[in-house]
Amino acid sequence: MTRLDRKTIVGVLLICLAAALSACTGEEPGLHALDKPRNVDMIVKMDHGDFWKTVKMGAEVAAKEYNVTITFKAPRSENDIDEQIRLVDESIQNQADAIILSASDYMRLAQVTDRAAYYKIPVISMDSEVASARVKSFVGTNNYEAGQKAAERLIKLTGENARIGVMNFVQGAKNADEREEGFMDYAARFPGVEIVDVEYCQSDEAEARRLTRKIIAKHPELSGIVALNEVASIGTAEEIQKLGYGEKIKLVTFDSPAKVMELLQEGVVQGTVIQNPFNNGYLAVQLAVQALEGIEVPERVDTRSKLIDLDNMLWPENQKLLFPFVK
Repeated sequence: MTRLDRKTIVGVLLICLAAALSACTGEEPGLHALDKPRNVDMIVKMDHGDFWKTVKMGAEVAAKEYNVTITFKAPRSENDIDEQIRLVDESIQNQADAIILSASDYMRLAQVTDRAAYYKIPVISMDSEVASARVKSFVGTNNYEAGQKAAERLIKLTGENARIGVMNFVQGAKNADEREEGFMDYAARFPGVEIVDVEYCQSDEAEARRLTRKIIAKHPELSGIVALNEVASIGTAEEIQKLGYGEKIKLVTFDSPAKVMELLQEGVVQGTVIQNPFNNGYLAVQLAVQALEGIEVPERVDTRSKLIDLDNMLWPENQKLLFPFVK
């Protein structure tokens, strides 16, 4: 497949986005708009980034359908765990009807989550889990499986005798740990594959660039790198391109921000694991409404992931993953 003109790609994807948004009007069978507005707080990991903007878009669509007033809260930085705890406490004090939480730290957010449940505020866990048995439901990617998908593709690209680096984001975040674990377990099947370095960029692009330089300088024989979230992916990919290692060091990323899709077309990124952030936001609100209505909710809802590359990115089913929607 020849590389496509960037304007052509963007035009096609914008058409897909419009079609996707127009499809998000159905309701879960048996679930209707609430008789009176309810206040749902959505507390995520940080207040910027394409991934969280798309989560918010999905949540806003569901909020409109189900008569919910939704308030978005997030720290500026994904590693500001104390601020995220404070935000959950604030929602408890303000008597939110329900809380949707993407926990930046699996263990440290557990106590405040239990406290919300004590005050009979249902908590829906989204994107990244929290160590609380009081959570009503989890909606998000199977992150262990997603890590395995990334490893499968990267090892296919590098071959079975390879030196590979891992650019993770925040240590202690459940989704970060699960992606790394899935990647490591798959790589362990190949005796000739060595994981030479694991770094944590704290979901900071500048730090990801610095750590990429460090890995490459320390391991000149490096065959490939995996970057495990959107911010890590942008920083790692940009630095590989800047250093002139595009295509020489194979790179598999996560998520589909515009910069990653651009570098995929340019050959710097060879594949990216796509999640469903729109679905995450939409379904989390829907589950919160079910919990408020006393309707039983599933323990887990897997919104799935898929490996996208230059060859399959324009397949119709993959356009739906690049611009996710509910139905």
